[in-house]
Amino acid sequence: AFCSVVAGQRATRAHVSPPIIAMLAKSAEVDVEQLATLRMMLSAAAPLYASLEEECSARVGCPIKQAWGMSELSPLGTIAPDDARRGGSIGIAVPSTDLKVALIDAEGGVDPRAPAVPRGERGELLIRGPQVMQGYLNAPAKTAETLLGDGWLRTGDVVTMDEDGYVYIADRLKELIKYKGHQVAPAELEDLLRTHPKIADAAVIPKLDEIAGEMPRAYVVPKPGQELSEEEVVTFVDERVSAFKKLRGGAVITDAIPKTGSGKILRRLVIEQDRA
Repeated sequence: AFCSVVAGQRATRAHVSPPIIAMLAKSAEVDVEQLATLRMMLSAAAPLYASLEEECSARVGCPIKQAWGMSELSPLGTIAPDDARRGGSIGIAVPSTDLKVALIDAEGGVDPRAPAVPRGERGELLIRGPQVMQGYLNAPAKTAETLLGDGWLRTGDVVTMDEDGYVYIADRLKELIKYKGHQVAPAELEDLLRTHPKIADAAVIPKLDEIAGEMPRAYVVPKPGQELSEEEVVTFVDERVSAFKKLRGGAVITDAIPKTGSGKILRRLVIEQDRA
């Protein structure tokens, strides 16, 4: 249906979510010739993996850029310029908007008055601008947790920012795995797992441990026709990451990763399945 609409309307731009990008990149039913008029696709609503972005762009013959926002922003916060995209980036701040990557302390808090972390280092994205909400209806405690002093809003997204202000999402703050005081971003390990030639999809969750607190544990979906062992998955990751990021919680081979309609991993369901 998507391809036929693009062809029928001779569309030059399309705003889509990552599941559509995945379909265009991988489905045998896609008729690429129907998409010949496209000059740009914009992906939003969920993280788009750089590898999938590249795969789709190469197949369709159309560049892809990303934008980011949230309900508390009504909704846009960043967008990539048409002529200056960077793979895997959600772009730069929209006009009249300030961004700061704040240091996350051991308790998961941030201080908006402190200097931003150095460029390229991880922290929580704070945003300030005219699109920021006034607060949550009848929820003063939640509002106080989210709206900080001097107009800053906590997004809950762990990001890096390059020297030119382009932002790259690493993970959600609430989803960070705490291993012996270290913070491990599941999305980083998931991106690595998807580079394995036999792995189609992956989700990383925390496995509880009395000594370490939490340990990374991977659920992976093999590509069709591929044989994959748990040991192979663990070794692949452990050889490529720092010691505290290793899959000490092991790996599980599964048929599918539960996701929302927009393509976000339903990590809670994976955790519930793992602990059942």
